[in-house]
Amino acid sequence: MTDLSTNYMGLNLKNPLVASSSPLCENVDNIRRMEEAGAAAVVLHSLFEEQITLESRELDRYLTQGTESFAEALTYFPDLGSYKLGPDEYLEHIRRAKSTVDIPVMGSLNGISTGKWIKYAKAIEEAGADALELNIYYIPTDMDETCEQIERMYVDLVRDVKDSASIPVAVKLSPYFSSMPRMARCLDQAGANALVLFNRFYQPDLDLENIEVVPNLVFSTSNELRLRLRWVAILYGNVRADLAVTGGVHTADDVVKAMMVGARVAMMTSALLKHGIGHMVTVLANLISWMEAHEYESIRQMQGVMSQQSVADPAAFERANYMKVLGSYKWRLWLENRSL
Repeated sequence: MTDLSTNYMGLNLKNPLVASSSPLCENVDNIRRMEEAGAAAVVLHSLFEEQITLESRELDRYLTQGTESFAEALTYFPDLGSYKLGPDEYLEHIRRAKSTVDIPVMGSLNGISTGKWIKYAKAIEEAGADALELNIYYIPTDMDETCEQIERMYVDLVRDVKDSASIPVAVKLSPYFSSMPRMARCLDQAGANALVLFNRFYQPDLDLENIEVVPNLVFSTSNELRLRLRWVAILYGNVRADLAVTGGVHTADDVVKAMMVGARVAMMTSALLKHGIGHMVTVLANLISWMEAHEYESIRQMQGVMSQQSVADPAAFERANYMKVLGSYKWRLWLENRSL
């Protein structure tokens, strides 16, 4: 019998397919349906640092300052009052989810600064969450802010969260660091139990008629998986933290690729939003079929078999692949021109 089990941050999961943070997770019935469809765990939607800060009204005062002159600038910020779950409701949501399903339920905090809001890491633990995903969503815009300052901000935040809570903590990262291996090592040393690669920054658009900044949701595709595969393959074996792939996981083949480069779990959001929660049933069935056809008895057997450890110099391998792709393109053009 094919063994799909894996271990992620000390949690024994029945398979590597995890429902990642999304609006679907705001509804406990959806979480129950995810479990029935085969999800091994679920990451709840995020509780934002701004939502917590808003309770003291400090954020509202900060955002409205100067709006007499630049009112259109406020459209960059969400209407936080429209979020369904505030801090207290979020904790109750965790309790309800835990009482409804048997699979691990992971909370999610979205923030960047250290401060009193971090106490909610402990509150999420006390509400019953099995783990916490720290979703660090930060886009530097200050010309005087150095890369060292930005990296220190991430590391300090992870260390403070780890000091606050004893449950496992995963860190969801963006791909925009100048040295991803160094950043991964620093977070690993700060106590991160897992690194989740990568966060998808949703780029806003401009409404030229109303002079507004408008949100623009674009679902991922399997093509986006390649960036994740590259970095998980490079980091595998070089950090103690478990590695997770998120962004671009849509099919069983995507899950297999994630496992082979060294991920412990493959997280899925866009595919569920596009095809429905029942899509997990198809992915898991196809995963079993692929493993049986290729004579893999377990997920653990394939994890890391196509990581950077298979080559002597990962950096040289990257350059060689780059040159090979460009070379094949030039060769194809030469053939096309010759045929003319």
